[in-house]
Amino acid sequence: MDSEHWRAVVTAAQAGDRRALDELVAGWLPLVYNIVGRALNGHADVDDVVQETMLRAVGNLGSLRDPDSFRSWLVAIAMRQIRDRARRKTPDRLEEAPASDFADLTALRLQLEGQRREVAEAVRWLDDEDRQLLSLWWLEVAGELTRRELAAAVGITRQHAAVRVQRMKERLETSRGIVRALDGACPGLRELTGRWDGRPDSVWRKRLARHIRGCGYCGGTRETVVPAERLLAGIALVPLPVGFTLSLAFGGKTAVAATSAGWSAKLLGALTKPAVAVTAGATIVAGGAYVVTQPPDAPPPRAAIAPTATATSEPPRTSAPPAPTARSSPSATKKTDPYGTVVDAVDRAPDPDTPPAALPRRPESGITSTGGPKAVMQHRGDRVTLTGRGYVLVRWQISPGSRPGALVMPSWTGLKGRLFHVASGGSRRMDDPLPGAPNGYATGMGGPGIGYAVLPPGTQQMWQNEYFYLDGTVTLTQNERGCDYGLTVFPTNRDAVVEDIGQGPPQGAIRYGLVRDTGTDRAPVPQYVTREAPADPATVPQRSRV
Repeated sequence: MDSEHWRAVVTAAQAGDRRALDELVAGWLPLVYNIVGRALNGHADVDDVVQETMLRAVGNLGSLRDPDSFRSWLVAIAMRQIRDRARRKTPDRLEEAPASDFADLTALRLQLEGQRREVAEAVRWLDDEDRQLLSLWWLEVAGELTRRELAAAVGITRQHAAVRVQRMKERLETSRGIVRALDGACPGLRELTGRWDGRPDSVWRKRLARHIRGCGYCGGTRETVVPAERLLAGIALVPLPVGFTLSLAFGGKTAVAATSAGWSAKLLGALTKPAVAVTAGATIVAGGAYVVTQPPDAPPPRAAIAPTATATSEPPRTSAPPAPTARSSPSATKKTDPYGTVVDAVDRAPDPDTPPAALPRRPESGITSTGGPKAVMQHRGDRVTLTGRGYVLVRWQISPGSRPGALVMPSWTGLKGRLFHVASGGSRRMDDPLPGAPNGYATGMGGPGIGYAVLPPGTQQMWQNEYFYLDGTVTLTQNERGCDYGLTVFPTNRDAVVEDIGQGPPQGAIRYGLVRDTGTDRAPVPQYVTREAPADPATVPQRSRV
């Protein structure tokens, strides 16, 4: 909309027009979310900072003298809240992992590919101050802000802003080079990153940049590098994600007092659940402190589900996970908490020619990953945090030829929500014989000529591709300490799972895949999963309870 329209809306809202106030909040909330989300790279505090920004803007709207300056005024409030948040936090709190990496949200929601995706991923390597400036400059080149508004938000002159932006762009280009190099196969870079914990920071940015400058492989560009501003020009705002929720506090006011002071129900809905329709069912708790909402696509309560034969059919007996044993914790069998009553355990390989059962259909809204679209974890301590609702592929690569012996399994920690093991695929189990395998290999687990990868007692044998369904957030950690192995983690979708497990011997595979999902909360839960977040995830005990 044009400036004249927003001038009229701001003026009407200042005069007490509730509908104008609703429109103002709904219209500018996405801009605030994009600024805060990029500045904090999806940290868990994004919700709080966005909430505080909008509350302060609405509460102080009457002090705005010039309605034409509303946008720059709002952006300045957002930047002030970001800086205040940084001052309030301790160093340990600032180093917490993002709740949902905004670089991934950008790539996923805007379907960025190629060098546009590379720019989004490079943001992770910037320092906080550069990332704050980038959050504004990105919107400037996309046509959402002017240079005058950018300078005003940062609190500097336009000339100083030009210098700051240029320096930030130089560090962004360095970071883009790092993203390209890490996606390559340079042996020297792999050796250098052997001691890296996988977290981007300024120290490793400088180390990797030095390597790239002196490396013919990493430094050589295999395609024309397009300037970032040309890539970002015209990119839309990142849509507010489904499930984006703010707990709205009224600063001591009750809901009635807040409403009588001008907080309409529609405004409360916009502030607390911007990503879903206000008709999703916002409910103000007695006392007025919080708003509870439910997305429109949320599944009905379990008791209301009428399972179909397809959704509840069990896999073939030779491969079905066993029923809970006496070793299961008593809490897992409570009727009030049915989730987690089945844990994967040792099973036998099904007949190679046995087609998989039908895979139940679960709701998908997409998974974001702190490792990007393809997280490669090859060293102990490598980890990736997954957030959202949908399917995840974990692909196994075991290298007993490099170092055979005991295999310390990866672990799922800090689970919030639900995590199911839904299928196994990749055309083979890792202990299947490999026809014509060279160098002493007999199976994917090794062979007499090179030694074997040995699983812990009682561990279920993995397949080349293991599929999981997540509704929430969880961190997967590579715990290598013994036999070499690597994991590649891909967000995926149900169609890709069905296509993979349906490839069988007639198509040249060793065996068909296997469906493990029962379609209920009694579907298998992965081994080594916990709601805790231990300092060393390798200490998570086998058959740990969620």
